[in-house]
Amino acid sequence: MKIVKDILYGVHLLALKGGTAGAVDHLTFNSKDVTASSVFFAIKGTMHDGHTFIGSVIEQGCTNIVVDRELDLPEGVNVFQVENTSNALSIVAHNFFGEPSGQLKLIGVTGTNGKTTIATLLYDLYTNMGYQAGLISTVVNKVCDRDIPATHTTPNPIELNRLLSEMVDEGVSHCFMEVSSHAIHQKRIGGLVFAGGAFTNITHDHLDYHNTFKEYIDVKKAFFDQLPKNAFALTNSDDKNGMVMLQNTKAKQRTYAMKSMADYKVRVLENQFSGLVLTMNGMELWTKLIGDFNAYNLLCVYGITQELGEDSTEALTTISQLGSVDGRFEYVRSTGGITAIIDYAHTPDALDNVLKTIDNIRTKNETVFTVVGCGGDRDKTKRPAMATIACERSDKVILTSDNPRSEDPNVIIEDMMEGVDGTQFMKTLSIVDRGQAIKTAVSMAEENDIILIAGKGHEKYQDIKGVKHDFDDKQTIIELFNKLNK
Repeated sequence: MKIVKDILYGVHLLALKGGTAGAVDHLTFNSKDVTASSVFFAIKGTMHDGHTFIGSVIEQGCTNIVVDRELDLPEGVNVFQVENTSNALSIVAHNFFGEPSGQLKLIGVTGTNGKTTIATLLYDLYTNMGYQAGLISTVVNKVCDRDIPATHTTPNPIELNRLLSEMVDEGVSHCFMEVSSHAIHQKRIGGLVFAGGAFTNITHDHLDYHNTFKEYIDVKKAFFDQLPKNAFALTNSDDKNGMVMLQNTKAKQRTYAMKSMADYKVRVLENQFSGLVLTMNGMELWTKLIGDFNAYNLLCVYGITQELGEDSTEALTTISQLGSVDGRFEYVRSTGGITAIIDYAHTPDALDNVLKTIDNIRTKNETVFTVVGCGGDRDKTKRPAMATIACERSDKVILTSDNPRSEDPNVIIEDMMEGVDGTQFMKTLSIVDRGQAIKTAVSMAEENDIILIAGKGHEKYQDIKGVKHDFDDKQTIIELFNKLNK
């Protein structure tokens, strides 16, 4: 049990009705989940406003309620009025679970592309160097070697602090965490103590949620504005908005780059399907990962290890042993010499980077097929751009379904087709069924050809009309290749 006044530490109360001496053992923002010993946070979301369920919450015996407006509630109910209930929940959750983020080194990675790869590579690297490490990512959450399924890029504050508390209990010393723009904007990371933060890049994405691109940038920047002075802030200075992230931070400012002056520099010496040969701050290494974008990712990883005080030689040696991340430029080859690449690229910039990488590696004697779709109920403005990039950088393009969600996949493909001009129309097919689209690419491909299957990466499902159907791009291509090999 926790005393209410203790878990309210750090919360700015606008008004208080009742007392703070009671004991509670549960936090919730779900009215169906309350008990007599809960604190209920009335949060206004995109679909529902928790304030409308307060009557039901009181009927269920809950007497500790956090609100963001003045309400006339019955006697005996303790009402805590704050400016923002989402932010208050984050601070209270941090207190309730014993301030776990301050008991380990928590590193946040934010940006449009590269978050999952960098956080996962850091987890693998620190595990390989003998540390007990934790991971919070889009793909999976990890406490040491134990996997916990991920439902969001960044969990809600209660689940997030509970997870961090589990890490502390199991001896985790370093946790690497993806920090999404949604999580920053929705105050899910409020109250957390970060030892450092890293910025990858910012490109066209999530404009279905953020009103403007400037708002999207400002939300990312807010993460760095909140870092404490004893933390570090590492940014990609090659990105045109990279230095914006550091403008108001109190943290130690550090940079990494391939093209501009920076504290951490990388140069690509060789880029092949077998891997990359790089120099990082003058030291040469080979890695299994492929592409300039992975050179940036690995440099960011290296920079973080140095800010955390690791030995440079040991860090680089361990980096050279790291493998690719699930669904991030993974490739499979058929015995007939066809190469299939599975990548999560679901933004114009990410797709462009992957296709540029393929173009840099290919001999130009093969055909590049791109199978790509766009998600439903998401930013519609990137759909034509995705198709334009696919057509400009591929020899053949098959537009298909991604996760259509509540939308008609045919309409999504029609939106994408707006980015296909007359000169590219003849090399573009539309096949709604994703499995059939991949099968068609395989049937058209010949020896040494390359098939990029973009957009879903690690995902093992397709979201159609609210139902998640089993579907795995990698498994699909493996099964098709196995049939070819028979």
